[in-house]
Amino acid sequence: MSWDVPLVLPLADGEPVERADAARNRRLLLDAAAELVQTHGADALTMDALAKHAGVGKGTVFRRFGNRAGLMYALLDESDRKLQAAYMFGPPPLGPGAPPLDRLIAYGRARLSFTEIEGDVLRAATDQPKKFQGAPYAVTKTHVSMLLRQAGTDGEISLLADSLLAPLEAALVLHQMRVLGFTREQVGDNWEALVRRVVPGVAQ
Repeated sequence: MSWDVPLVLPLADGEPVERADAARNRRLLLDAAAELVQTHGADALTMDALAKHAGVGKGTVFRRFGNRAGLMYALLDESDRKLQAAYMFGPPPLGPGAPPLDRLIAYGRARLSFTEIEGDVLRAATDQPKKFQGAPYAVTKTHVSMLLRQAGTDGEISLLADSLLAPLEAALVLHQMRVLGFTREQVGDNWEALVRRVVPGVAQ
């Protein structure tokens, strides 16, 4: 397999392609959920509140997402798709066209920005054990693994990718910024220093 070929964005958990009307309903509900989170925070988002805000029955919300955890996971999946599109098809250094080390560093900083903006949703969604088995994490891990291989990194790439992604987990990043008082730039600088120690020939 060539690691230079862009990955195809999978649907979360292998879901089949939705009908047009189902996709519109899902989009309506996710837009309404995002508005509620932006206005009141993730902790205020309930299935009842979403049904009322979207103008649908509560049963529709439960059929679509199963439960509140499923709703949070769907919000995370939607945001992850946007980030995936940026690093797969967007301009460098995040997108193709830059050296793998530069792309890896740019990915970490983009992920941190994403976490700060939607951190509460990320924290709620990533509490689920299935996060590490789902499509969004699999695509992200494959991207990081690809860049490590392109940079000529030695070792067990799968474990190294997990190790580099762990410092970007929402709960830890929010703790570092909100409790410990570090800035996003400081957390990003630490990510870059870690990457430069892992990738061969660029240790500081």
